[in-house]
Amino acid sequence: MNHLTQLIDYGIIGILGLMSVAAVAVSIERFRFFAGIRPEDYKTVQEYEAVLTRRLYIVATIGSNAPYVGLLGTVLGIMQTFYAMGLTGSADVTAIMTGLALALKATAAGLLTAIPAIVLYNMLHRKVNELILMKEASLAGEKL
Repeated sequence: MNHLTQLIDYGIIGILGLMSVAAVAVSIERFRFFAGIRPEDYKTVQEYEAVLTRRLYIVATIGSNAPYVGLLGTVLGIMQTFYAMGLTGSADVTAIMTGLALALKATAAGLLTAIPAIVLYNMLHRKVNELILMKEASLAGEKL
């Protein structure tokens, strides 16, 4: 069952690390794209919106699923703790609390991945809404 420790430490925490890097990378790319976009290059608001919202789903998916990945790591850690208790036949409080504390690190990592991803997604979504409103206002001004 020791392989569960390595799965949690390297697998789950590693996946969460990759998810965090991906969310930040996509967010940086989108913010840089927004800074250089020219609304007049797009004929319709729908076309403009499609370009603006490209890849935002990645950040949203990471933000919504990272806690579950962390929870999976916690469940695996708790399983390992109970398995070790069953093998030794002992209910040593120190071993139990140490095992549970180590299991909870996966949940913490999941939350540390999810919270910034959700914040970044909300910031990106707000910027998209602002840019679309500005495009719509400019189109309405041309018609008047």
